[in-house]
Amino acid sequence: MATLVKICGLSTPETLDVALDAGADAVGFVFFPASPRNISFQVARELSARVRGRAEKVALTVDADDTTLTNIVEALHPDLLQLHGKETPTRVSAIQQHFGLPVMKVLPIERKADLGAIPLYSEIADRLLFDALAPKDATRPGGLGKPFDWHLLENLDLSIPFMLSGGLHAENVIEALRITRALGVDVSSGVESAPGVKDSEKIRAFIRAARSAKVAA
Repeated sequence: MATLVKICGLSTPETLDVALDAGADAVGFVFFPASPRNISFQVARELSARVRGRAEKVALTVDADDTTLTNIVEALHPDLLQLHGKETPTRVSAIQQHFGLPVMKVLPIERKADLGAIPLYSEIADRLLFDALAPKDATRPGGLGKPFDWHLLENLDLSIPFMLSGGLHAENVIEALRITRALGVDVSSGVESAPGVKDSEKIRAFIRAARSAKVAA
């Protein structure tokens, strides 16, 4: 199976076009004010129109209430909701039922004990995303460029697909995929020149590297 590549935190037409032209399978848009990648509903509408079915549109939220989610869905028309907060399994299920959209739940990982949350969500979420656990003083739960020990996911056998995030970039994504055998990879800070500023060549390089990992697997 081909590696699914998601470029997250896109906020300008130019870098969105680069990601689409380079063959990204999914493009992510952040709706979280504390993030340097946060976009307005108006920008979401404009960027959504540019995608034109060329990739999966993913809306990243953090403990958003139903009103916020409704505004996001109306603006972006996402194909997938990415829940990056402390949403409980009950909340995940409620969001699925209310909005009728598939959900990818993000699980923060630092040590083996953190994998204990998997059974709580694997029967509910449509996809899981493993990301590095953010430091206690962090202002946001992800997009920090911090990796975790990928060997924690080695030989992981799940009933649903999972993706990998956290500190990925063009130089390490092949090794990350080799170890984890993840369905796909999700990158944000690893394709930036500064927080929230996407770098076109880094986007292209990351997608090339992730694609080559499929051959090496």
